[in-house]
Amino acid sequence: MSRARFYNPQFDLFLPTIVDLRFRDQKDTMERPFFSLSKSKRMKPIEYTNENDGIFVTVQPHQDYGMATIWDADILIWAASVLCDMKNRGANDIPRELKFQPHDLLKAISRSTGGKDYAQLRDSLERLKTTVVTTNIRAKRSQKTTMFSWIDQWDDLIDAKTRESRGLTLTVSDWFYRGVTEDGGVLSIDPAYFSITGGRERWLYRVARKHAGGNGANGFAISMPVLFEKSGAEGTYRRFKFETLKIIQRNDLPGYSLFIRSESDGEPLIHMLRRDSVGQGDQQEAGQTSKQSFRPRTTPPCQAPRIQDLPLLSPIMRALSERSIAKFRHEFPGWDVYALQATFNEWLDADPERTPANYEAAFYGWVRQYHAENRFQAS
Repeated sequence: MSRARFYNPQFDLFLPTIVDLRFRDQKDTMERPFFSLSKSKRMKPIEYTNENDGIFVTVQPHQDYGMATIWDADILIWAASVLCDMKNRGANDIPRELKFQPHDLLKAISRSTGGKDYAQLRDSLERLKTTVVTTNIRAKRSQKTTMFSWIDQWDDLIDAKTRESRGLTLTVSDWFYRGVTEDGGVLSIDPAYFSITGGRERWLYRVARKHAGGNGANGFAISMPVLFEKSGAEGTYRRFKFETLKIIQRNDLPGYSLFIRSESDGEPLIHMLRRDSVGQGDQQEAGQTSKQSFRPRTTPPCQAPRIQDLPLLSPIMRALSERSIAKFRHEFPGWDVYALQATFNEWLDADPERTPANYEAAFYGWVRQYHAENRFQAS
C-alpha cells in the first residue's frame, strides 16, 4: 500500500519537480567496480587495480550492513541529477546537503512508495554511509589516495504523532560532489535505466553509456576478461561469462545493442553500439549474418541460450578495444586517445584508398608517428 506524500514547505521548495529532473550519472563511477552487483549482503571487499594506468579501487563493506549495491547507487544518480539541475539554473552556492521528501525520491527512481520501500530506502542510505571506498581517481594533488563514503551523513525528521517521515536530508561526500559539479563530470542517462532489474545488466548499461554513448557508429569494444575485472563481480569468471552471454543474447538494454566476436586468444570481445547507430559505419557482416542480426533479440525464459545463436561480427573497423586504449595511454602519455582517434578517422576519410586491413594496428602506427612529431605538445 502506497503512503501519502507528506507536505513540508522547508523541503518542498528546495528541489526540482520529478518532471523537470533530467538524470545524470557521475562518469568515474560508471565503468569501475564501486558497487556490489548483487542484492544479497556482500561482505567480500572489492580490490581492483589496472596495471596499465595504475588506477585502483578498493571497497570495504560494513560488518553489519554489507556493501552498497548498484541499486543503492540510484540515490546517487538522483543526487547528481539534482546538483546538476542547480548548476544549470545558475545557483551560486550548490550545497552538498540535499533536503527531500522520501516519496519524491522513490517516485523519481521508479520505486513503489509502500512501507517496505521506505524501509529499503533507509537501508540503502545506511549502506551508502558505511561503505568505505579508497581510490586514486581524482585524488587531490597533495594526496596519493582518497578515502570516503558515498554520503557523509543522512537524517530523518520523524513526526512525533504519526511516526512518519516529514523529510530526509543527505550530505554527499566531497569526492562525489566534486566529480558531479566539475565540467564534464557527468553523463545523461535514460530514465529506463531504473527499470533494469539485473545487477550485471545495470552495470553493462553504465559501461555502454560511458564509452559507446558518444562514439557514434564506431561504438566501443572490450574483452570479456577485462570486463570481468572491471565489474568486481563475485563468483568465477566462467559464471560471469555465461551470465553475460545470456544478457547479450537478450540484447534489451535501453538505447544500446551488444554483440560479440572472438579475439585472437579465443575470448569473446563485446562490442557496444548505440541502437540508432546499428547498421551504420564501417561494419561488415560475417558469413550469412543478415541485417536482422543487429536487431534486439529476445529469448523465452525457459529456453537456454546457445552460443551459436549470438550475433557474431567480423573484425569491426574503427573500434578500439580496452586493451588497445590502455596500451596507447601507457606508451603515449599526455594524449587524449579519443581525440587522436577522431583526427585519425578524419585522415582516413580524406582518401578512399586509406582502408587499413587492421584498424587498431594502423591507428597504433599513426599515433606513434604523431607522438614522435608532436610529443612536446602533449599535456
